[in-house]
Amino acid sequence: MPEDPDPEVYKAPPRRTPVGERATSLPNPVDFFQAVFNNVVDRPVTFIREWIERQQNRNKLYYYNQQFRRVPDVSECTEGDYLCFFEAEAQWRRDRMVDQEIVAIVRERHAACQHREGPNHLQNCAKEMEQLLEVIKAYQNKYGDLGVHGNARTCLMKQKHMMMEERKAQENADH
Repeated sequence: MPEDPDPEVYKAPPRRTPVGERATSLPNPVDFFQAVFNNVVDRPVTFIREWIERQQNRNKLYYYNQQFRRVPDVSECTEGDYLCFFEAEAQWRRDRMVDQEIVAIVRERHAACQHREGPNHLQNCAKEMEQLLEVIKAYQNKYGDLGVHGNARTCLMKQKHMMMEERKAQENADH
């Protein structure tokens, strides 16, 4: 096999890109339309978009830490005040989500303690287990048996019925 390839068989590519020769002296209409488009459409749109982005970056809101004002409970709403009912329902849903997260966090802490302690988790994680049982019991007392379609009014009725049963049990214990 020869060291230098035959230049007639394997022609080398050109070193520079050849400059195309124009067939006419008229300007290219594509260049004209591209310049008009850039100046009429693209620049104003780009300017407005950058201005809006600057305004939004200046007044940036972070929704992941949004704080809502506390509103009255359903029991404090007057009859026929539907706006108060709506706000109380929204507040109840937020409170329920917070309570669900509290249960999840305590459950994760207990699981981490079990994983960390291994076979000795019954002794060393007793405090976490007690806290988990307490949180689950409180959540169950407040939201248990409401189902996915539970709302603030049914939760209030459940609490009312629980209080009435406790009073009856107290009266029966006194007599």
